[in-house]
Amino acid sequence: AVIQAKEAAAQKARVELAREKVRQAELNLGYTRIVSPVSGHVTKKQIESGRLVAAGQALMTVVPLDAGELWVTANYKETQLKNVHPGQRVTMEVDTYPGRQVTGTVDSIMAGTGSVFSLFPTENASGNYVKIVQRIPVKIVFDKENGELPKLRLGMSVVPTIHAD
Repeated sequence: AVIQAKEAAAQKARVELAREKVRQAELNLGYTRIVSPVSGHVTKKQIESGRLVAAGQALMTVVPLDAGELWVTANYKETQLKNVHPGQRVTMEVDTYPGRQVTGTVDSIMAGTGSVFSLFPTENASGNYVKIVQRIPVKIVFDKENGELPKLRLGMSVVPTIHAD
């Protein structure tokens, strides 16, 4: 009877081990599915089917094309931003689609000039003072009332007009 009890306990342990192996296999299978955070077009694909990847490895770039995921970064001169604030109405014309007006809203104004956040910020080590008007990025989001937006792509030129209060 003691041998049968030990045998039953060993059998139960083997069943529990098999269940844990199935759970681990299901977890590992879940890691094989990679989901994009946004819908869009795949660009700069850096991987081919069948290759092994590591956690954190860049596989591709996804360019969002959904109107809710798009925005415009307009680089305004610091002298143009006196009366600009988030929430203001913006009308834009995309160079590719002349005559078509698209509306938006000022979402935010960057906390510094573009040169401060660039990879190689400008430095005036010589001591010469030359006043250069800086440009400050302004994020403009598209209004939902636009309906179907024209086909927009990264890097397109847009002429925005902020309607200051």
